[in-house]
Amino acid sequence: MRRHLIFIAVLPLLASCALGPKVAKPNLTLPTAYESQPTAGPSTTSIDRWWALYNDPQLETLVDQALLNAPDARSALARLRQAKAARSDALSDFWPQGALKGTATRTDTLPIGSSPSFSLGPGTPPISLSNAGVTDSYGVNFDVTWELDVLGGQAVARKRANADLAAAKFDFDASRTTLAASVADQLFQARGLAVQLDDAKVAARLSKDLQTVAQKKADHGLGAQSDADQASAETAQADAQVADLETQIHAAQRTLLVLVGRGAEPVSNLPISDEMIGTPPTIPASVPGQLLARRPDVREAAAQLVSAKGVLKLDELALFPNFTLQPGVGLSTAPVLGTALTTNVWSIGLGVAQPILDMPRLKAEIRAQGARADQAVIAYEKAVQTAYGESDNALVQLGSDETRVRLLTAGETQGLTAYKASQRRYSAGIDDLTTVLTAERTWRTTRTALTGAQVQAMRRSVQAFKALGGGWNTTQLAAETHGAR
Repeated sequence: MRRHLIFIAVLPLLASCALGPKVAKPNLTLPTAYESQPTAGPSTTSIDRWWALYNDPQLETLVDQALLNAPDARSALARLRQAKAARSDALSDFWPQGALKGTATRTDTLPIGSSPSFSLGPGTPPISLSNAGVTDSYGVNFDVTWELDVLGGQAVARKRANADLAAAKFDFDASRTTLAASVADQLFQARGLAVQLDDAKVAARLSKDLQTVAQKKADHGLGAQSDADQASAETAQADAQVADLETQIHAAQRTLLVLVGRGAEPVSNLPISDEMIGTPPTIPASVPGQLLARRPDVREAAAQLVSAKGVLKLDELALFPNFTLQPGVGLSTAPVLGTALTTNVWSIGLGVAQPILDMPRLKAEIRAQGARADQAVIAYEKAVQTAYGESDNALVQLGSDETRVRLLTAGETQGLTAYKASQRRYSAGIDDLTTVLTAERTWRTTRTALTGAQVQAMRRSVQAFKALGGGWNTTQLAAETHGAR
């Protein structure tokens, strides 16, 4: 009968609870293919550890060191541990709540009556004390409050907490993916600088040789002094370029050491090869729709959308009555008529709370959270579009870089052929030294341009792997995420 009365009392309030706005579904429409993927390889190739596709032991070692010891990696791991703790805290709100309380009281009784007595002063009657004594009483209480999950709030809270944890995991993997890409990009850039430094030193030597020849011609009246001065200026410029490249290599080595968590070591501990850069590996075939599963930042945005919807649902449930079970047990002992009396007390209660005066505030919060959920939808759509744009641009630019490398490779070959022919003519007495040195400088300039193009292609391939969502184990993460539900 009482249950029926409670239900009848709260029924009008339930009917008056207006739910929040509907959250629109995100628009995830993507093209069926990229506009250009000229280097597409087999789609079965895994890009979880894309840096292994370069067959570069130094690169693999540095990336593994970075993922284990780098400050960015350790900070990302700490954030993930924080997210796991936050999930446990969020779910604990639906567990029984209560505290074990204990009390101990000592009472000193000083009755007024028979002796012993004392006087407040001369001329005042004595005051006597009798039956004085000390009594001790003790008590232990354990009161519990347990919110009854009548409307399914615990399931909603669990789903939201799992979404927050999944978002943190995706952020963790996105951080590691970015770190691996940064290490590879910095290594390739440093190697390119090393090759350019080697070419710059050779160019400086050539400029100095040309300056010597021009000055001798001017001294013997066979050439103008202005030509010698121009050659001297070019030599100074070449020497300055050598000094600048040495500084850039030092900075690149230091940045790379910081990335892998070895920032305090001397740069000599990280040798950079000045050999040719090589060619990037073939990018596996991919379609834009795979970005929804492969890109950790896209999946993070999807998890944040689920979390925002969960918060909105919890805000809506706050409009409904809250039922709590309130059991309690207590134990106390106290002196009664000179005898210690021990009592046991237990109780059981049911509490019902219906927000009345808080209704305007709760409904305003629902509208605000609805707007935040809409923002999460838009953020998800933006993440998907950004992922597609970055992937398409990286593939197109990589294709352009590879074309540029082919053209410059042919030009470098022609420049080397012309330089060797000039050497033969000089040996035969047909060309002078100036012609030979000029031909060599032309070849070296083309070779420097080729090196720059090769480095750019390698760095662009790193961007392509990152844009396609490589660098983390999607299968393992999916299993971990499913296990957390």
